[in-house]
Amino acid sequence: MRSLALDVGDRRVGVAVSDEAGLLATPLTVIRRTSKADDFRKVARLVREQRAERLVVGHPLNADGSAGPQARRVERYAEALSEALKLDGLSLRVIMWDEYGSTQRAQQLMIGAGRGARHRKQRIDAAAAAVILQDYLDEHQAI
Repeated sequence: MRSLALDVGDRRVGVAVSDEAGLLATPLTVIRRTSKADDFRKVARLVREQRAERLVVGHPLNADGSAGPQARRVERYAEALSEALKLDGLSLRVIMWDEYGSTQRAQQLMIGAGRGARHRKQRIDAAAAAVILQDYLDEHQAI
């Protein structure tokens, strides 16, 4: 089952995709945010292009697992996105997944892979989405 993951930030949304078997996550793209409506259209296009059946949204919980203001913003964003996708004829499962530390782990992976600072800055959000998705996939392979 193919999945898309989103790392929702205030200015950008990182997007990652899984392989068809649901084993490996790969960074896909970064959406520059202009409006929710525009974001949602771009996500819907990616869902169709990638034939995704599931959407994993990074949930920026605090270290203690509580939801702060940013987590609540992302929850509202994911709810609105889910509704917009349904109105667009795309009924897929939207899953909130704890993203704690994903950006730092993505940064470390990119440095380890020899990526320069410019490349890291341009792709960090998509790499963080891939970390979120890989965590989700790994957790569900164990079940």
